[in-house]
Amino acid sequence: MARKKKYWSGDVTRRSNAVDLDKGVFTWKDPKRIARSIKKSAEKSRRKKGTAYQSAMSMLNFYINRAGENLTKERRSVLERAKTELKKLFGKED
Repeated sequence: MARKKKYWSGDVTRRSNAVDLDKGVFTWKDPKRIARSIKKSAEKSRRKKGTAYQSAMSMLNFYINRAGENLTKERRSVLERAKTELKKLFGKED
C-alpha cells in the first residue's frame, strides 16, 4: 500500500491563519487572475498580521519557495509574473 506523504508546507497552504485563498489559485494560468484573487483574499482577511500587501506577497512567495524544484519552468514563470502583477495592483511597482 502506498502511503500518502504529509508535508507541513501543504498544511500551511491549506490552513493559513492569514489568508483564505481561492481553491487552486496557484494552478491557474493567468498571472493577473492569480494576483487579483490573492489581493482580494488578503484584503478581505481580518486575521493577517501585517498589511494586505505583505500577506498577499508572503503567501505567493511561500508557495513558490516550498514548491521549489517541483515547479516546471512554465509554472514558475506564471507565478513570478503574478508577483509583478500583485505589485502593480498594490501600487508597489519599482
